Amino acid sequence: MSLEPLAENHIHDLWAAAQNAEQSWTYLRYGPFATADALASHVRDLAVRDDQPFWAVRAGFNRQAEGWLSFCDIYPADGAIEIGSIWFSPRLQRTRAATEAIFLLMQHAFDELGYARLVWRCQTLNTASRRAAERYGFKAEGIWRAAAIVKGWQRDVAWHSMLADEWPSHKAALLAWLDDNNFDANGTARSTLAGIRARTQGSKWT
Repeated sequence: MSLEPLAENHIHDLWAAAQNAEQSWTYLRYGPFATADALASHVRDLAVRDDQPFWAVRAGFNRQAEGWLSFCDIYPADGAIEIGSIWFSPRLQRTRAATEAIFLLMQHAFDELGYARLVWRCQTLNTASRRAAERYGFKAEGIWRAAAIVKGWQRDVAWHSMLADEWPSHKAALLAWLDDNNFDANGTARSTLAGIRARTQGSKWT
């Protein structure tokens, strides 16, 4: 798995990844796209946003670009940054590569850029995203009621965060989960991330 700055050369792969994946766009402000040209135009727009850098996720299982993610709501003066606007194809979702992609951006935010606060937010109806935030170690902060209009619907937004002093233990657990020794010959994880945390941190995680 690798992250690459989102660019025009990813469009062909991304269009292929978006086929028969209409539900994967449900909680995003954009998509699904009716034509390859429509998706291409959107990717070109995302790729040149100076205030919101995007990366394409090139999956190890097929070496194709299978989605993207970004940093958004970046506030250097406050030491705060958000991982957001995540679109993963159905092939990428719930895979080792998907976890690694999120981990690499978390690591970049804390270890390389030196941010103190990392945010994860999603619509309250997006239970998969809320479970993912908890799995990675983000703490739920609360709900902003009717905070966003998405595709014509007023939505509540759930906020989650992780702080720099919380990151080292979560980083260790993620590295242990991603380790080759945690996967069998079929690529199935031997231990869950929650199980690793429970053993190494003495805490109960779901």
